[in-house]
Amino acid sequence: MKSVSNLMLSFVALVLSSSISADTAPSASKTRGDAAKGREIATQVCAACHSPDGNSVIPMNPSLAGQHAEYITRQLESFKQQDDKPAIRQSPVMSVMVEPLSAEDMRNLGAYYAQQAARPAGVKDKSLALQGEKVYRGGNLESGLPACAGCHSPNGAGIPPHYPRLAGQHAEYVATQLRSFRASERAKDPNNEMHMIASRMSEIEIESVSEFISGLR
Repeated sequence: MKSVSNLMLSFVALVLSSSISADTAPSASKTRGDAAKGREIATQVCAACHSPDGNSVIPMNPSLAGQHAEYITRQLESFKQQDDKPAIRQSPVMSVMVEPLSAEDMRNLGAYYAQQAARPAGVKDKSLALQGEKVYRGGNLESGLPACAGCHSPNGAGIPPHYPRLAGQHAEYVATQLRSFRASERAKDPNNEMHMIASRMSEIEIESVSEFISGLR
């Protein structure tokens, strides 16, 4: 019965993953970026927060190495104000950083980071990570929380372009983003299903899932 319940929650996650409308997403171009040009920007502009190769050493700043190119481009677009419309994602730091970037620059950055080898952050609390594994792979039937693996894949590789790679991401960063979704602080984000999902997560579920994700490879 338990395995059937887990399959049901995974199915819910897959249904949610197919519900995203292209109309609500930033208009990322499908044109491939130039990784060499992206490297110039990454090493000169982004390195202080994300390191030259995208493997951030600051737990509160996400590692970008190995992330899907299209996802990175879409997120960069979401930080930038479009004409008279406010930015989809609000960040005083990122809004300043993306302001001078063109659409081509964003594609180039996506291409560069996607080619970099990711170095997983690593688990700090194995006991906590084991709790998180149960939620990541099986969800929580009582609260209707679907398995994270349904959208982000069992190994955390994600499903481009909508669902990011999570494997090896800093636990602190993942937990902060989950709390932001839970508090509707990312209300305009195109991944609207994350608000519903995070709202069903307890604090210990957020902490344990984040810890488990940090050790995925």
